[in-house]
Amino acid sequence: MKSRKIQEDLSCGLVVAMKILGSKWKPCILDAISHGNTRPSQIQRQIRVAPPRVIEMQLRELQLFGIVDKKVYVERPLRTEYSITPTGQSLIKLIKAIDVWGTQNRHILELHPDYAGIER
Repeated sequence: MKSRKIQEDLSCGLVVAMKILGSKWKPCILDAISHGNTRPSQIQRQIRVAPPRVIEMQLRELQLFGIVDKKVYVERPLRTEYSITPTGQSLIKLIKAIDVWGTQNRHILELHPDYAGIER
């Protein structure tokens, strides 16, 4: 990761949370793993619209932050599985709450005349 010219205020909980979860697919990746999709191919099937390369990069970041663990099984064919750490597990309740809020407030985007990106 690149070093920042302007230091982030890590005493602010929102800055820390957004640093860890603030990407398009990280919450979806954690949700997929929490539902038992532990292999990269399973995660990709769960989140079809995310490019595999992006999922891999974000899994690597989540691993770096200690949110997920990666286990590589040395066998033929090579097998990789991800699991949520206890720190990552503490985020699942937050992710589920965000999911509920988004589901309940979908109408905000559905009714907006300029927003065409929603799947209906």
